Amino acid sequence: MNNSRSWSKLLTFTLLIAGAIIILLPLGVVFLTSFATPEAATSEAVNFNSFTWANYQEAWQRGSFLLAFTNSTIVALGVTALQILTSALAGYALARLQFRGREAILLLVISTLVIPFQLLVIPIFVVLKWGSLINTYWALILPTAANGFGIFLMRQYFASIPVELEEAAILDGANRWQVLTNIMLPLSRPGLITLFLFTFIGEWNDLFKPLVFTTRPELRTVQLALAEFQEEFTSNWPLMMAAVVISTIPVIVLFLIGQRQFIQGIGSTGIKN
Repeated sequence: MNNSRSWSKLLTFTLLIAGAIIILLPLGVVFLTSFATPEAATSEAVNFNSFTWANYQEAWQRGSFLLAFTNSTIVALGVTALQILTSALAGYALARLQFRGREAILLLVISTLVIPFQLLVIPIFVVLKWGSLINTYWALILPTAANGFGIFLMRQYFASIPVELEEAAILDGANRWQVLTNIMLPLSRPGLITLFLFTFIGEWNDLFKPLVFTTRPELRTVQLALAEFQEEFTSNWPLMMAAVVISTIPVIVLFLIGQRQFIQGIGSTGIKN
C-alpha cells in the first residue's frame, strides 16, 4: 500500500514537473532571446558572451513604454476599482437579500459570461459616441466597469460566510451598509484580491478596447504600443522579445505578490445556494 502511494506521488510529481517545463520553456526562450544580439539570435549555437542589456533600453525608448505604462495603469486601476465596487454590491445583494426574481437575476448575470465582448462593441461604441466619450479614458474604463464573473465570484464568496455574523451585527444596531463594509468585505479579502488580479491583468493585456475606442497616440496602452512595436521591428527578434518582457513584468510581479490570496480565493468560492 505504501509503495503504491509512493509511486502515485512520484508519478504526480513527475507530471507536474513536465507540465511546468512545457509551460515555462517558451517563456525561457523569450527571456533569453531578449538579451541576445540580432546576430546571436539567428545563430544555431547559444553564445552567452553576446548577451546585452541594450535591447531593453532601446525597446523602452523606441516603444514609448513610459506613456503606455501610465495609460494602462490608469485604465486597469479604474476598471478594477469599479468592478470591485459593482461586484461587491451586486454580489452581496444576490447572496443575502431576499427579493422576488433573485434567482432569475443570478441566472441572467451568469448568462452574460458566454457573450463575447466583441459582440457588443457596436452598441457600446454608439453609446460612447453619443456621450462624447470616444478618445477618452472613460471609453476604456466604462464598458467593463461591471462584469458578470466578478458579481458571481463575490456572490459565491459572500454565501460562504456564516450568516450568524451578520445577524449578530444587526442585533447590535448595524445597518446593511455597515455589515457589508465592516464584516463582509474584510472577511472576503481573498475573494477581493482574486477579483483584483483577474481584472487588472485582463485589462492590462487588453488590446481590443484601445484599438476600437481610441485613435489618439497619447492614449496608447501597453498592448497597443507592443502591437505597433512588433509591426515596426518585425525582423529584430531580440528587440521584440525585450518589449514583450517589459510589457509582462508588471502582471508577473502582481501575481507573485498576491498568489496565496488568489489560490485561497479560488478555492473558497464553491457553488452554494
